Amino acid sequence: MMNQYPAWKYALIILIVGLGFLYALPNLWVSDPAIQISSTKHPVDQALQEKVARLLKELPVSAKSLELSEGNLLVRFDGTEAQLKAADKLKGGLPNYIVALNLAPTTPGWLRSLNAKPMYLGLDLRGGLHFLMEVDMTAAIQKSYFRIDKDISRMIRNSKIRNMRHSQKSDRLVFSFASEADQEKAYNMISTQFEQLTLTQSTQADRFTLNIVQKATALSDVKKFALQQNITTLRNRINELGVAEPIIQRQGDNRVVVQLPGIQDSAYAKEILGATATLEYRLVYDGLSTPNGRVPAGSRRFKKRKGGTILLKSSIITTGDHITSAKATVDENGQPAVDIVLDDVGGKDMDRTTAVNINKPMAVVFIENKILVRRDKDGKPMLDENGDFLKKIIETREVISVATIRGHFSKRFQTTGLDNSKEAHNLALLIKAGSLKAPMYFIEERTIGPKLGQQNINQGRLSVIVGFALVLIFMGVHYKTFGLVANVALSINLVLIIACLSMLQATLTMPGIAGIVLTVGMAVDANVLIFERIKEEIRNGSTPQTSIDAGYEKALSTIADANITTLLAAIVLFSFGTGPVKGFAVTLSIGIATSMFTAIMGTRAIINSIYGGKKIQKLSI
Repeated sequence: MMNQYPAWKYALIILIVGLGFLYALPNLWVSDPAIQISSTKHPVDQALQEKVARLLKELPVSAKSLELSEGNLLVRFDGTEAQLKAADKLKGGLPNYIVALNLAPTTPGWLRSLNAKPMYLGLDLRGGLHFLMEVDMTAAIQKSYFRIDKDISRMIRNSKIRNMRHSQKSDRLVFSFASEADQEKAYNMISTQFEQLTLTQSTQADRFTLNIVQKATALSDVKKFALQQNITTLRNRINELGVAEPIIQRQGDNRVVVQLPGIQDSAYAKEILGATATLEYRLVYDGLSTPNGRVPAGSRRFKKRKGGTILLKSSIITTGDHITSAKATVDENGQPAVDIVLDDVGGKDMDRTTAVNINKPMAVVFIENKILVRRDKDGKPMLDENGDFLKKIIETREVISVATIRGHFSKRFQTTGLDNSKEAHNLALLIKAGSLKAPMYFIEERTIGPKLGQQNINQGRLSVIVGFALVLIFMGVHYKTFGLVANVALSINLVLIIACLSMLQATLTMPGIAGIVLTVGMAVDANVLIFERIKEEIRNGSTPQTSIDAGYEKALSTIADANITTLLAAIVLFSFGTGPVKGFAVTLSIGIATSMFTAIMGTRAIINSIYGGKKIQKLSI
């Protein structure tokens, strides 16, 4: 019979719509303003919960609840003002813990068990901090030339060439020699060992000179590596802030955008982002301990990250400045490990050390320096007489890994003796993010308050409601029953968009809301094309059933062409756009896919249910 779907197609549509409603449902529950308290070095337990409760009793605000879960203490509040007051107090009272502003979901447990979560809210909707940081690429290139200069100078000295002079310019190295033979010998050595360099020979007065520059591909690699390592460093430092959904994106060739939703303390964020860190490799001290716990000569005592202390030799094998790569892997026995690659200088230092210390333990020491703003007992920043923040420098030195040297190695080796793959992954990140590859500067800073974020949410919600209502009214008045069917499909389309964003755990921003509003208007385009085609078939004398079938069939190609063109534009926007543009492109792309489903299959299913298989004389269109 005409205009009837098989049962499986109805079941498929009902299943998709049902899942859409289920996974859109968590967004009906408003998240609580909260404070997340965590620490990598101190216990987060019942004792901490009791201490937090005591600190909060000293304030004119009360917590909604205190919850211990997964190594964090979550304190919920009824409003953002109470949250901000409590955050200042807790930062002053808990100096050894990470106190971060957050939003805690209130989704029921049965929904969370189905992995149904609300959408993330972006910076413009939730409030938070926006930083634009620039990497000093000139300094990165100079540092690379400095390392090359050290490597070449050492190689030339070891080759017994005498009376060599060298200098480093901003964009090249200059080596000069007393004789042409020495120049030629150095040229052959350098060109063989350093394929990334271009060498030019010249003669000046009585000196024979080599001008050395890095090839364009090598300079590009230096810049890319500096930017990528700095992004990795920032990402690991931001983890300490406890931000649930940070955004760290590359912008251009030398800039990084950092967005921290929910964070309002700009000074604290800059403390973390501006910290400097490095690594040291040392041999474990194997001498006899001295009486009374004194440190023996030639050794130093270090704290271990997992607790306790250890004696290491005073001399340093090499530092993190010489690490060029670190990657989590497994050793020959299938146990977790980290592959390390050093530059030439670090490799030679490691080569000399491991040659005579096989089967002896070597430690990795993580060193971090933080510039902290001094705070009073209530957690508020302290100022000096000039109105500037009072600061203090805190240095942390801890052993993050101890492993046995199993063989003679130099530039490439493995760090083993790790407990699990997660520890190997974290160690690789710590090593790669131990220090900034090049200096970074804050060139833009914006703070968006939670009240402004709520205002944006209200305005975005209003724009969707107004646009949605106008479309519903127009379709209902102009197309009657068919218009009401289109309105049902449009409502389901909006639910499916929200469900997809929630399932993908996408971050919703104001541009994303703009994409939803645009989709609401565009979603009925397909129905307008179909309904107008049906009306045209009726005017041409076709029966109502034939008109419905022809209307959907003949409009399909036009609908597909229009939506595919828009989808291609959205893909281009996502590929080449920055954060806000990407957010718009994501919601637009999802909206196109869901509107195609609801406008074609959804409305056809409803129309078939109303008119399919029946003898009708007139359509309400």
